[in-house]
Amino acid sequence: MNIVISAESTIDLPTEILEQYHIRTVPFSIVMGEKSYLDGVVLSKDLFEFTEKTGKLPKTSAVNEFQYRKHFQKLFDEGYEGIIHFSLSSELSCAYQNALKVSKDFENVYVIDSRTLSTGIALQAIYASKLAESGVRISEIVDRVKSRIPFDQASFSLESVNYLYKGGRCSMLAHIGANLLHLKPVIIVKNGKMVAGKKFIGNMKKVVLQYVDEILKSFDNPDHGLVFITYSSAPEEVLQAAKSRLLEVGFKNVIPTLAGGTISCHCGPHCLGILYFNDGDNH
Repeated sequence: MNIVISAESTIDLPTEILEQYHIRTVPFSIVMGEKSYLDGVVLSKDLFEFTEKTGKLPKTSAVNEFQYRKHFQKLFDEGYEGIIHFSLSSELSCAYQNALKVSKDFENVYVIDSRTLSTGIALQAIYASKLAESGVRISEIVDRVKSRIPFDQASFSLESVNYLYKGGRCSMLAHIGANLLHLKPVIIVKNGKMVAGKKFIGNMKKVVLQYVDEILKSFDNPDHGLVFITYSSAPEEVLQAAKSRLLEVGFKNVIPTLAGGTISCHCGPHCLGILYFNDGDNH
């Protein structure tokens, strides 16, 4: 069967990696003031400039049923016989429910609730792509991907909780406390939801290295084949410091990626995360 891997733009992968693994995407929408844009057309820096200028947070809109129907049909029209689609966690968006509903009108469309976000989704999609390339049948690919979802480690170090607060994902008390104490919190994706991790104090480079070490300590059984460093904005020296640390502990492929508009809307500037499978090297 000719299988294609699909995801929403929240997968946060650059074009060259999407093409390398034959992953097709359908975009979320971003509303800035009176104008609506497709995720990918506007970059994270555009969103931050808008918020700084207006004091308002851009809004995001999930892919709707009409868009999914058009997307899936286009893939079938191109000759694919089966689609495995990865959706942003159902705990964070209605995208999964929309995709799942539309999938019932097609044969051989499998929609997976990734239970994560950003390049946490990419880890699953790339794994599925490699299995498809190896000739694994579509139902087995879905089962094998689902078995790894609980081990998909996704976390981020934030400069502040301002964007989470404006987006309704952080309480007033936590917002005030973090700002008064100049704390830089860590957000961990757990059971499909964003939960608070440790908090650090210091400049971005210092905090990022503390965060990386803390995550490696807490999630200490990594698949060393691939790790993403995904960021909304970061100085080059910070990216290189994080990359060097990950290479030191044995990761073979360390890929920095710029977060897309949807994810950046919620995390704000100077957000950086490391994402990897925490289920060992036998895959």
